[in-house]
Amino acid sequence: MQLEGKTIIVTGGAGILGQSVAQEARQQGAEVVLLDIVADFASDLGRCITVDLTDGSAVAQTLDEVGDFHGLANVAGGFAMGPSVFDTPDDLWEQMQTINVTTLRTMLTHAIPRLLAKKSGNVVNIGAFGALQGQGNMGAYTAAKSTVMRLTEALSEEVKDEGINVNAVLPSLIDTPRNRADMPDADFSTWVSPEDLAAVICFLLSDQARAVHGALLPVRGLV
Repeated sequence: MQLEGKTIIVTGGAGILGQSVAQEARQQGAEVVLLDIVADFASDLGRCITVDLTDGSAVAQTLDEVGDFHGLANVAGGFAMGPSVFDTPDDLWEQMQTINVTTLRTMLTHAIPRLLAKKSGNVVNIGAFGALQGQGNMGAYTAAKSTVMRLTEALSEEVKDEGINVNAVLPSLIDTPRNRADMPDADFSTWVSPEDLAAVICFLLSDQARAVHGALLPVRGLV
């Protein structure tokens, strides 16, 4: 029960990975608060709150309602293939930045001061193994996830002496119904299951990860 007595906030809580993190956190003894932009979503894994994570005032109000919390899993994000870098339209670039970076920055802006006030807490962000270097036809996505990874490292340096651990996981392909539909001929057994990825995230949210700061931890499955 690594998370017993802790309250964990999970963004992207209506999605498959968000639900998997919530399930693992509950199994480890945590109370879970799930945030998502999806209207009226429901889960028996914890308290569900609909909020636009790009709206700072709404996020601040939500955190005031939640009250004390111990860990934050910034799962909200998204992926899209694109054309070549030179042919990527502004709206795709902005979409990848908004869903992956703006949502993260807004949460950090309002969550970190609350953790600093009590000098403890764990934050886990979602990077991407593929964003360790540029990938063809994925320029907008890898640029956004690269930003997430650099922000993780920078924030860790800023708050690690204040009792706060900030890390990120770097999954490869996650075994989801959408990915299976998009790549029906792939070997799904080599992909990362949401449950296995959630277990790593929950480890980083636990006190057992107190010595881990600024890590970008690949979670690749067999890819």
